[in-house]
Amino acid sequence: MNRSMKPSHVMILAVFAAGLVTLLLFISRCSTFSNVLLETENSLDRFLLQQSMLHDRLKSAVAEIDRVTQDSQQKPDLPTIYAITPTYKRFTQKADLTRLSQTFMHIPNFHWVVVEDAEKTSKIVKDLLTVKKIRFTHLAVKTQVKLLKKESDPHWKKHRGVDQRNLGLRWIRENIKDKSGVVYFADDDNTYDIDLFEEMRFTKSVSVWPVALVGGLRWEGPICVYGKVLSFFTAWQPEREFPLDMAAFAINIDIIQKYRQSYINPESKLGYLETDYLQSFNIKKEDMEPKANNCRKILVWHTQTVEPKMKQEKRLKALGMASDPSIDI
Repeated sequence: MNRSMKPSHVMILAVFAAGLVTLLLFISRCSTFSNVLLETENSLDRFLLQQSMLHDRLKSAVAEIDRVTQDSQQKPDLPTIYAITPTYKRFTQKADLTRLSQTFMHIPNFHWVVVEDAEKTSKIVKDLLTVKKIRFTHLAVKTQVKLLKKESDPHWKKHRGVDQRNLGLRWIRENIKDKSGVVYFADDDNTYDIDLFEEMRFTKSVSVWPVALVGGLRWEGPICVYGKVLSFFTAWQPEREFPLDMAAFAINIDIIQKYRQSYINPESKLGYLETDYLQSFNIKKEDMEPKANNCRKILVWHTQTVEPKMKQEKRLKALGMASDPSIDI
């Protein structure tokens, strides 16, 4: 039987078809708009990345110009201070090195030897050094296994920074020839007065001074009278010949070159690292040169930056909501 559609049904069908076509066109336009929007976002991301890279290259170029300018302004008759700084990866590393760099950048004829405890140098340290107006050498060496402390061990259980300081010494011996200067171990968890470096600059053999906030004391170091070291103020194992902190002395570079086999001994007993090292130069306390107002002025503090607590960061990381790791701190 031939049945024809009612006009009302035809109209409904036509309206439905028209609506369907309109919907499809709308979806198509939305899809096109979405693609355009996505492409725009990608283009913007690429543009911002290019701008960031350009900015970094510009900063590096400016820093290089500053270093060249600084080198041209070096005073040839002024001894150079070679500061060896061992450092390792941690939350406060960049903050500590930034604090040091903003002191060191004001010291003329200064060369910073930064040695990382790592297989290779890191970008975060390289970037920091590159933008500072400081002559620097950037090295890396991994601490030998026998010197690594267990996670549960106190910080004093093993010698720290030995391999890094020794690599710095080796670099100086191999690369610095026929130049006047002094070598100083500038740990990155200390705070330094700029005057300290002018005090040590003209050291003839080994110069000494007190260090604050070390050895469980307000200060520790030489006791001097009329420009001579008579004894040392210390509380722990006072029988040591040189109960000094590593930040308490500087050595003339000629002495470093003369005793080419003298390195910091990783086998030294705890607390004897500095004593054994200084003894290797055949130095006596009577030969030492008191600085810092006859060793009565504090110009360096063993401040030791406190490791920050990351309880909330760990909690958010477990939830997949940790802070953006691409932002260096």
